[in-house]
Amino acid sequence: MTPKRKLIEVALPLEAINRESAREKSIRHGHPSTLHLWWARRPLAACRAVLFASLVDDPSAHPDRFPTEADQEVERQRLFRLIEELVRWEATADPKILKAARGEIAASCPDGPPPVLDPFSGGGSIPLEAQRLGLDVRASDLNPVAVLITKALVELPPRFAGRAPVHPDAEIRSGAGWTGARGLADDVRRYGAWMREEARKRIGHLYPDATLPDGTTAPVIAWLWARTVTCPNPACGATMPLVSTYKLATKPGKERWLSPEVDHVAKTVRFRVASSEPQAELPKQGRGARFRCLVCGEVAPEEHIKAEGMAGRMGQQLEAMVTDAGRSRVYVDPSDAHVVVATSAEPGDAPAESLPHDPRNFGSPWVFGGEIMRSARAGG
Repeated sequence: MTPKRKLIEVALPLEAINRESAREKSIRHGHPSTLHLWWARRPLAACRAVLFASLVDDPSAHPDRFPTEADQEVERQRLFRLIEELVRWEATADPKILKAARGEIAASCPDGPPPVLDPFSGGGSIPLEAQRLGLDVRASDLNPVAVLITKALVELPPRFAGRAPVHPDAEIRSGAGWTGARGLADDVRRYGAWMREEARKRIGHLYPDATLPDGTTAPVIAWLWARTVTCPNPACGATMPLVSTYKLATKPGKERWLSPEVDHVAKTVRFRVASSEPQAELPKQGRGARFRCLVCGEVAPEEHIKAEGMAGRMGQQLEAMVTDAGRSRVYVDPSDAHVVVATSAEPGDAPAESLPHDPRNFGSPWVFGGEIMRSARAGG
């Protein structure tokens, strides 16, 4: 039996697909990208359209129903209008549109649609949209993070669909109150909040809030550090921060830069956050790891930096802090109090085993494997 020509082999409403694919970048509430960022994530709209058009017959495959090119074009435009509705973000929660798409697939696949196989699922866009269209999907990936993302998107929600949350403080609803994965989502929110509070009780003192320019405080979401080495100039000996760029934020109207303040007497460099580009020359120049000392101007070659690191003399210096101030990020000056907290934090249960010295076989599995073998022998 000759396979019927599919819609994707003839034409697609590319303008609508591209428009909705670009629109997804600005959607935050409910979009899988908010679960976990994944590079090269395929737009959901494009995956939905491609899966649909790969299974639905083109009207030219049915000359008995559409004998003329004009008849075929009329039917093709009807399918295009369905695709234009299907690729909209709002269609993901519209059962009427999804039911119509599944009906078209079923009509083109009387023996049932073939399974969707995705051996490199990445962020899970194709498996998610295949499931949304009612298709049987098998997906995997070599990267365990990708596998975990796909499981969270595709495998776990259906398993708990229509079930009430198990949290003892969950709201009691009757009937269709916990439709879809709403019960699972409620548990994730509640237990996630519990874990956050428990973490704050145990290690919150290691993550103090930062003081904003207006005097208020906000939690820190990132500490920006720079490696340091001693200046190779014997007459200088200053501590050199190895900074490759002064840029912090480049969004128009919200630019932020590191502004170095050099104390030539104490031979120190301190950074401040500025809203204008500093006039000083960038500390990194040329190719490779070559940095210029901001105190004396001496250039530290790559060999010197490597030697400092191998000798254990490489340090670190706080450049700036990034805070979460509501719906925006605020960059603030480095704080000595935060430096003290960071340098005083020491894990109490760090592994004590030594790692192998063979550069061709360096890794923690060797240590953990040995520990497992010792435990097995001890336990009989």
